[in-house]
Amino acid sequence: QVQLVESGGGLVQPGGSLRLSCAASGRTLVRYAMGWFRQAPGKEREFVAAISGSGNPLYSTDSEKGRFTISRDNAKNTMYLQMNSLEPEDTAIYHCAAKSTWGPDSMLPEEYPYWGQGTQVTVSS
Repeated sequence: QVQLVESGGGLVQPGGSLRLSCAASGRTLVRYAMGWFRQAPGKEREFVAAISGSGNPLYSTDSEKGRFTISRDNAKNTMYLQMNSLEPEDTAIYHCAAKSTWGPDSMLPEEYPYWGQGTQVTVSS
């Protein structure tokens, strides 16, 4: 069984930065795809970014603007999301997720069987 625990969320002013972490346990996820999703109040869960076991990234349109960077450290079984130039619209609960295969479906939350509880990110002045 895979357990995922997110950390690094908090309150930040617009234009600020945060680095989220997702620590995995229960299994080595070196071959697993891992992803970040977020859910704002009243909205559906949306894809942010994903990364293959070998480090190939996949970004949503918003992340492709260069504000977000996904990475992973397989030795630590941990994934990261560096978020810069944060905007109030980025306010959401950010969840990490993992699945055993990599592909275009890595953007789809329904393809991920393992999820963390989430970490709150609030961007406000």
